[in-house]
Amino acid sequence: MLNTRFFFNSLPVKYRSLYKDFYTYQNLIAVRAASIIFLLLNIIIRVLYVVFPSSLTKAQNFPEFNTSNWVFLVVTPFFLIAANLLILEYKKRKKSTQLMAFTVFLFSLYIITCGMYSSFIATSDPSNSLTLYLIALCLISATVVFEYYETVILIIGIELFFTALLLYSQTSPTQMVYNQLISVVLLSAFYLTSRYFFTYKANSYQQVLQISEKNQLIEGANVFKNQVLGMVAHDLRNPIASVESIAMMMELDEVTEDTQDNLNMIKESCAKARSIIDDLLDAARNENGKPIETERTELNQLLKTAVNSWRTQSKLNIDVIFTSSVNPAYALINKEKFSRVIDNLVSNAVKFSKDNSRVDMRLSQVNKDVIIEVQDYGVGIPQAMLPEIFNRFTRAGRAGLRGEQSTGLGLSIVRQIVESHKGTIQVESTEGKGSVFIVKLPVVNH
Repeated sequence: MLNTRFFFNSLPVKYRSLYKDFYTYQNLIAVRAASIIFLLLNIIIRVLYVVFPSSLTKAQNFPEFNTSNWVFLVVTPFFLIAANLLILEYKKRKKSTQLMAFTVFLFSLYIITCGMYSSFIATSDPSNSLTLYLIALCLISATVVFEYYETVILIIGIELFFTALLLYSQTSPTQMVYNQLISVVLLSAFYLTSRYFFTYKANSYQQVLQISEKNQLIEGANVFKNQVLGMVAHDLRNPIASVESIAMMMELDEVTEDTQDNLNMIKESCAKARSIIDDLLDAARNENGKPIETERTELNQLLKTAVNSWRTQSKLNIDVIFTSSVNPAYALINKEKFSRVIDNLVSNAVKFSKDNSRVDMRLSQVNKDVIIEVQDYGVGIPQAMLPEIFNRFTRAGRAGLRGEQSTGLGLSIVRQIVESHKGTIQVESTEGKGSVFIVKLPVVNH
């Protein structure tokens, strides 16, 4: 919604100086463009005077047009040169000056009085020929931004010049009153139009500045949050490692079966805590958007190693099977980070698979993409959750079939890492039949 408080006021002090610099530069560009157009129009008129005979143009009957045309041809280039010089000065200083504002004001007065004078010399009664005067007012109000007091001063100057022309043309008292009323109406419309454009541009500029300020605050808060997150997660490793070490040392002594169960629970809790910390650290690292270091890697060997490692570490009765239809298959990979992707996808697949089930990992190539698929045949993902599963701290996070808890970070980290490899990831799932995660990476020539 348009904020109308600027119709009679300026911007808040906080933004006033910045906005003045901004609109002064835009005003100078408008002055330069208008000067060029006005100069070209007068050159065309002068060419018509020269090319066509007087019997056709009837120039001898309109000496005022001839004189005013010469005046316009002489004066307008000064504004064009001044505008160009001031634009160059602004680009160097990045700051507006009083000279810039005065030049814009003077040019606006010049254009309006040119239109007004042309209306007077077209007929002794300007109320019968207001087109040029009206065009000049509309042009300035729409293209040049003034503070409200500048607009008032400009209107006073225009009105004084209008009155002087009426007196010079020896207008009758009745016509003078009639023309003054028309001029007041036009100048009132000029003021309102000028303030409307000022208000519209001021609102837009203020919103841009406010958005920029908020973005800076958000960026600062985000950096601070990542620093705190990384620090806290890092500092949590030591006490967790101490607890795990104590549990392992206790196992060296003879312990009862109940004590051993408790120690196993402690070690499992420590392992879960380490996994959560790893997720938090990965989330903090990957959020900064910095390019990762990659190297040309053969994916068959990388995926086989990951599958064998999972088989060795896992105590679950779920078989992870790797198959490939392309060998060799090369891509630019950061081995450490991409191993995290594979581990998360396999871990996620196993978490939602029943005992004595299996997880398939397939490698293939389609056109210029190498494709990695990780498919389970477990409970699947509800359709309502699919759009959210890659979001950070998503509500789509669910406990596994064996009570495994979710931080809501795993798949968001997977997507971040895949996208940092210039790849994509998507999921297809049917409840009760399982899910398949599809990773596409740009292929690299052998």
